[in-house]
Formats: sequence, C-alpha cells, structure tokens
Amino acid sequence: MGSLRSILKHPDDFYPLMKLKMAARNAEKQIPPEPHWAFCYTMLHKVSRSFALVIQQLGTDLRNAVCIFYLVLRALDTVEDDTSIATDVKVPILIAFHRHIYDRDWHFSCGTKEYKVLMDQIHHVSTAFLELGKNYQEAIEDITKRMGAGMAKFICKEVETIEDYDEYCHYVAGLVGLGLSKLFHASGSEDLASDSLSNSMGLFLQKTNIIRDYLEDINEIPKSRMFWPREIWSKYVNKLEDLKYEENSVKAVQCLNDMVTNALMHAEDCLIYMAALKDLAIFRFCAIPQIMAIGTLALCYNNIEVFRGVVKMRRGLTAKVIDRTKTMADVYGAFFDFACVLESKVDKNDPNATKTLSRLVAIQKTCRESGLLSKRKSYIVKDESGFGSTMIVILVILVSIIFAYLSANHHNN
Repeated sequence: MGSLRSILKHPDDFYPLMKLKMAARNAEKQIPPEPHWAFCYTMLHKVSRSFALVIQQLGTDLRNAVCIFYLVLRALDTVEDDTSIATDVKVPILIAFHRHIYDRDWHFSCGTKEYKVLMDQIHHVSTAFLELGKNYQEAIEDITKRMGAGMAKFICKEVETIEDYDEYCHYVAGLVGLGLSKLFHASGSEDLASDSLSNSMGLFLQKTNIIRDYLEDINEIPKSRMFWPREIWSKYVNKLEDLKYEENSVKAVQCLNDMVTNALMHAEDCLIYMAALKDLAIFRFCAIPQIMAIGTLALCYNNIEVFRGVVKMRRGLTAKVIDRTKTMADVYGAFFDFACVLESKVDKNDPNATKTLSRLVAIQKTCRESGLLSKRKSYIVKDESGFGSTMIVILVILVSIIFAYLSANHHNN
C-alpha cells in the first residue's frame, strides 16, 4: 500500500488504496486450479499487478484470451529487450515467435527475474493458448507475427526520424491496440474499431513509457536502448545520453517537453475510441491505462527528475483511478484535469510552448464538447491539505487494525 507519509498528505487516497489492496488479494485467490492456467495468472500478477487487476472484470473467455495475449507479447518483448542476445540469434526467434506459441516443447532462456521464469516455462502459456477459441488464437498469432517482424526490423535500425518513432511504436504497442480490438470483437461484445484509433491507443501508452523510462533505458547493461527519435533530441544535444548530465538540464527539459507534446497528438483518438465502447468491463480495462498515461505525462512534463530517477504517479492516485473510472464522464474529466495540470506547467519560453498549448486546448475542447464534464468526479485537481493531528492518530490506528485483521485472515487461510 502507499506510504503512510503519502496517505497523510493525501488522505483521500486511503479508501481507494484499501479497496485496491482487497481487490489484489481477491484476484490472487481466484487463480484457476489447472497448472498451466495457474502459472499464467500467477505470472501475470508478477509482471503487472495493475494489469492483472483490471482484467479480472472481463468475462472468463475474453479474460483468458487477453491474459495469454499479454503473456505471449511480454515473452516476445523479453527476447527483444535482452541486449545480451546476439543479433543473429535474436532476429530469427522474433520472426518465428508466432509459430513457437503452438509448440509446447519450445523454450528459450533469456531475460531476468520473473521474465526468465516466464521464458523457461513458456510451455504453460502455449498449453493455455491451445485451449483458446480458434478466433482468439488467430488474432493472437497474427499480431505476434507482425510484432515480431517489426521488432526484428528495428534490431538492425536506429530510430532516426519521427516517422521511424511512430513505426517502432506501432510494432511494439499499436499492434497491441489492434489485437485487443480484434479480441473484443471476437468476444461478441464490441464492434471492430478502426486500425487508426486502435493504433493510437497503443501509441499513447508506449510513448508515455518511452518518455518515463529514459534513464532506465539509457543505462541498460550491457548496451543502452535508445527509442527517443534523433529528429527530436538532436535539436538539443549531440548525443542522446547527454540529456542525463546536469550541465544539459535546460536542454534536457526542453527535449522532454518536445517528446510529451508529440505523445499528446494521440489523446483525442483515444477519447474517440473509448467513447465508442459498449461493454463496461472492456471500457474500464481500456480507460484506466489511458488515464494513467496522461497523468504520467502531466507528471513528467517540465520535470528534470525524468533524467535523475524514477518518475511515476503515486500509488494512491493510481488506486483512485482504478476505483473511480466507471463512465466516459470520468475519462473526460480526468483528461480535462490532467490537460489543465499540463497547461499550468507550460513555460511560454519553451521552444514548443505554442504547439503544446494547441494540443492541450484541443483535448480540453473535446472534453468540454462531450457535455459530460459536469457529471465527472474531479479527484485530481483540488487542494488536499491533509488531516489535523487528531485525524492522523485515528488514521494510524485504523491502518494498524486493518493490517492486523488482513494478516490474521491471511494466516488462517
């Protein structure tokens, strides 16, 4: 759960955090008994706890398909990410990965920690994959094939232009959007969304991650991973790694703001995509990560800490997003509020200020024209001054009692 200091500073986080904690415990208890499915859902909890939570609300067949889709692509991504694998070994694996998922006997040891476990025991994922409906299998195979080919292409190619950047993000994330749209349609719950809108859903998330993960990627051992396009960063520094040095702080922040502005171009497409969804569970599954993305962009914008350490939304705000995102009004409200946060951080002297403000105004206009802003829960932009000393004592006591209760229940079970 969030740190006590953070909860005391943002007391409204407390209830959503407790609900998130209980939901996580319930999700862990609902892991299927069959060994291969148990492995898949346990692994899902290890590689992405938040993702494991949001898929719980999906219907069983669709949930299983999305779980396997996610794990197959994480496995593919593990091969791509492992910089210790020689190119002549890596490229054929990426290209053939869509065939390997049909083979229970295939495995390839790579990655670290939980990702190494996933790769070493990927036969469990293959076994589960082969139990999915044919329409789900075909959708997963198609996206895996296209993604593997795209990853292989960029193993041997630098991200030079913004066009390259969009192409790379399409292969590693836009195709995820296309695949999910296919799975939603195959379930009978949704109309098939356009490739363009589906692609934007993936690109908005991927570009946010690339921005946030600059320092982790540039410091990757044995070889750094560079996804920021040269067309953008070369306007500010001679080498991409120069952005992390203190003497380049002003230029680094300007480059960062340029990257955030580029990502914002996908926000309106995301709103159109989500507004068309009919199934509440699918809607929440799609909306929660998108709100997290624009929230992360608001946090990263004009923030030198992106080049110094880890920048991410506090856990309490994440819990609020998961708890309170139930309608399109909530999505419009969150996008509007975070766009306002971004707007307040724009320095008129920033080289991209005009373009940034233009994109933020467009997002705000779309949200206003929905006519739903008055119905939203505005939980992001407001003054949270914290509790008085008496309430702090009460909160500490409550937290202690609840944790004692949860621990006792855990031991009893």
